[in-house]
Amino acid sequence: MEEEFHVLAVDDNLIDRKLVERILKISSCKVTTAENGLRALEYLGLGNSQQTESLTTNSVMKVNLIITDYCMPGMTGFELLKIVKESSNFKEVPVVILSSENIPTRINKCLASGAQMFMQKPLKLSDVEKLKGHVLNCRS
Repeated sequence: MEEEFHVLAVDDNLIDRKLVERILKISSCKVTTAENGLRALEYLGLGNSQQTESLTTNSVMKVNLIITDYCMPGMTGFELLKIVKESSNFKEVPVVILSSENIPTRINKCLASGAQMFMQKPLKLSDVEKLKGHVLNCRS
């Protein structure tokens, strides 16, 4: 039924991004990475330009999960979350926020705005397994 679990991983830190990508690949996920929120939106076809419309329908709708860092220059993971949740195409896609800081108000704000989960960095293999179970349960 489900071909490949596709995750969009967004993090401005190259090392963190590579770590998330590696862990996801070990968990047999297909991974697309973006170095910031704007890039992620471009990939999702939610950028400002209209030329991405045609791209949206085929390649992008297969994103099963978005994992984003909270603290990024330009656009925070929270801002990315809000845009994704306001989009008709992607509001059903679970968004997981990663942060190295454990700030309850921030966590609550993200969860209240539609984040599926809020996880501490660094991401661990056990987190991904938990996530996949969580996300797949939601989709069935």
